[in-house]
Amino acid sequence: MRNMIRNAWRSRWVTAATVLAVLLAACSGAADPGVSSGGNPASEKLAQDLSFILYQGADVLGEGNLTVSSLQGKPLVLNFWAGLCPPCRAEMPDLQEFYEENKDRVNLLGIDVGQFSGLGNQESAKALLEELNVTYPAGFTNDAGVMRDYKILGMPTTVFIDSKGKTFRHWGGVLNNEVLTKVTNEMLELESAALNY
Repeated sequence: MRNMIRNAWRSRWVTAATVLAVLLAACSGAADPGVSSGGNPASEKLAQDLSFILYQGADVLGEGNLTVSSLQGKPLVLNFWAGLCPPCRAEMPDLQEFYEENKDRVNLLGIDVGQFSGLGNQESAKALLEELNVTYPAGFTNDAGVMRDYKILGMPTTVFIDSKGKTFRHWGGVLNNEVLTKVTNEMLELESAALNY
């Protein structure tokens, strides 16, 4: 009898540990090994185009059929998040601070991928934006290929895209304002050096 009870508890423990591991992987911030966080800038490759619909920020980015390529001409910090992702929630105040300090230099856009990551839906995403008083442009996409095309292996994921639409850096995991500013400055300095060359 004791062995049966012990085996039942062990089985429950293994199941709980497995569920926890899956949740941590989904929200971990695992970086793309090719262009890991803090690593070298990504190769000069055009960012995959992506259509999206805004929850907020039409006064900044415009209205209608918006795509990532339609934002070329100004560098873009593209953040993928979800309404029920704890690390995404933790990162948002820093994104808001970064936006307020840098909106004249770069565009910041948050794309909700909760429906593709299993971490929420449009209602939970909108509720999180409202709860945290987020004002930077944010929306969602219906393109299920986004997870593959942008190599979203963990949540959140941020892609820095230069003004010509080329991927500068791919960052898996939570970013703070300091790192956001540092990587953005590196991207802008590289663009400036290329213009002056």
